[in-house]
Amino acid sequence: MKIVKNTVVSVAYTLSDAQGNLIEQSDEPMVYLHGGYDGTFPKIEEVLDGREPGFETMVQLEPDDAFGEYDPELVKIEARGRFPEPLEIGMQFEGTPEESDDELEALIYTVTDLAEDKVVLDGNHPLAGMALRFKLKVTEVREATADEVEHEHAHGADGLHVVDEDEDDDDDEDEPPRVLH
Repeated sequence: MKIVKNTVVSVAYTLSDAQGNLIEQSDEPMVYLHGGYDGTFPKIEEVLDGREPGFETMVQLEPDDAFGEYDPELVKIEARGRFPEPLEIGMQFEGTPEESDDELEALIYTVTDLAEDKVVLDGNHPLAGMALRFKLKVTEVREATADEVEHEHAHGADGLHVVDEDEDDDDDEDEPPRVLH
């Protein structure tokens, strides 16, 4: 089956920086709904469109096509007393930029440095500002289910992922388990 809009694509990948240094290698394939649903980077979708299982390629993404340029405005220094102890470099917290309006989504800030009374937080994605190379191999292509198209994302390699009643946020007991998305 060819990769076209509303197919679910499984892709094994290796991610490296522009110098070839390994960043991540997939243990399990990345699974996404093809067709502009933001399941992967648009440039990757463009390269895979019309391809079939077994297709292999290398794609280089510049920062604007991946995680964006590094934004020094997203680095902030906060009083250490505002954070739980023990506090360690690499810990992450959710927050909004100081000069944000209510419409901006919260960012994940990573602790990048600690002083006795201060904490340095960085709201940039760890790969922001980097050109990235993806080595890709299409492992499987299937038609998306109606639920996947409606929810605008894949529900796993097989398309079936049911929420059990304990995970269901709805209080309506008359509803059957719903598809997780």
